[in-house]
Amino acid sequence: MGMSGARGGTERLVVIGGDAAGMSAASQARRLRGPGELEIVAFERGHFSSYSACGIPYWVGGDVPERDRLIARSPREHRARDIDLRMRTEVTEIDVARQRVRARDVDSGAESWTSYDKLVIATGARPVRPDLPGVDAPGVHGVQTLDDGQALLDTLAHTRGRRAVIVGAGYIGVEMAEALINRGYEVTVVNRGAEPMSTLDPDMGRLVHRAMEGLGITMVNDAPVTKLLTGDDGRVRAVATEDAEFPADVVVLGIGVHPQTALADAAGLPLGRHGGLLTDLAMRVRGQEDIWSGGDCVEVLDLVSGQERHIALGTHANKHGQVIGTNVGGGYATFPGVVGTAVSKVCDLEIARTGLREKDARRVGLRFETVTIESTSRAGYYPGASPMTVKMLAERGTGRLLGVQIVGREGAAKRVDIAAVALTARMTVEEMTALDLGYAPPFSPVWDPVLVAARKAAAKIRNTGPAR
Repeated sequence: MGMSGARGGTERLVVIGGDAAGMSAASQARRLRGPGELEIVAFERGHFSSYSACGIPYWVGGDVPERDRLIARSPREHRARDIDLRMRTEVTEIDVARQRVRARDVDSGAESWTSYDKLVIATGARPVRPDLPGVDAPGVHGVQTLDDGQALLDTLAHTRGRRAVIVGAGYIGVEMAEALINRGYEVTVVNRGAEPMSTLDPDMGRLVHRAMEGLGITMVNDAPVTKLLTGDDGRVRAVATEDAEFPADVVVLGIGVHPQTALADAAGLPLGRHGGLLTDLAMRVRGQEDIWSGGDCVEVLDLVSGQERHIALGTHANKHGQVIGTNVGGGYATFPGVVGTAVSKVCDLEIARTGLREKDARRVGLRFETVTIESTSRAGYYPGASPMTVKMLAERGTGRLLGVQIVGREGAAKRVDIAAVALTARMTVEEMTALDLGYAPPFSPVWDPVLVAARKAAAKIRNTGPAR
């Protein structure tokens, strides 16, 4: 068994990663089992624990005044609950056979082994850094951790020019575009896709594109970046594509993230096709008795397509941690999967999606109909009513809801939650038309926009008849 566990009859839980999934697991395990029964040691290589990475764009943009507001629980607060949280300590090896991990103190370089009875891998995700000339130059930033956010703010404080280039137009890209517009920068978004927000179908992405231009953001699509140019001082000065150069005093990479699983891979643990760890419903790593994993480093089951996907979101990470901590602490819990709900905003434009896009549905062999409707956030005659576009996908024959995308102004994004519940319940669009949703003129038209789309989809399904 290698090195012994903790003192006498005490078991030791080791957690790798001090953010949402890892520390939720540690905290939940601690609620169920006292220090005499379970010793908990957690390693975090950065400066911060239990923070909201999703809040970083709003801190950078100035909506959230100070960094500490993004920290849910500090290292000191964790330690006060008998969790031995070791900051600035990076785990460099997992020895599954001998049930131990090797950790290195980031500042001193000192290394030591720690044995475990139970292990939680919550190593998160890392920003995609394309292998391009100049990508590591000063002034080029990813925004995945609080350390990253601080580094970007330091750059902004010391940069004289006001030109920002964002590479990528997914959630991070559009949110960082807003943050830098709010700070008075001239913002150009350079995107390899045909339209921004590849998590939407292109027809809905086009609405985002037009709205972003209306906000004063320069949107460059179909433009993969070829290199980043640097000045005599070594700092980034421009972003180059095949056809053009875009001057930049600061560059933010918003190209998405990869699961951070090199450590798990080296230990021989099973990864899925997106590079994330594979777990069972209890979030236990497949094929392992004493190892769990959750958060941005795992793949989750998509309940609509039946396939695994990688989704880096704080909502899932916290749920995973809760499930893992319950199981490690001797209880029982499962994480059944996701439907793929995500919302975002850029200035006053709200963007939402859940379920499958057209290409997702085609890829898994589903036949479907789509409808797109225009409606308003409130009764048309009520002050402040603003337009919104809802797109809905329903399965041919059965009429089962497959996905919804919404782009609009105030009141658009959270309407997607209706669809998320309907997807989870496997409702048909016909069943949705009868949903008893809250109505008064300040909140919605008599027919909520999501229900207008459901009615139109139900009529289309009836007219096409059963799937041939």
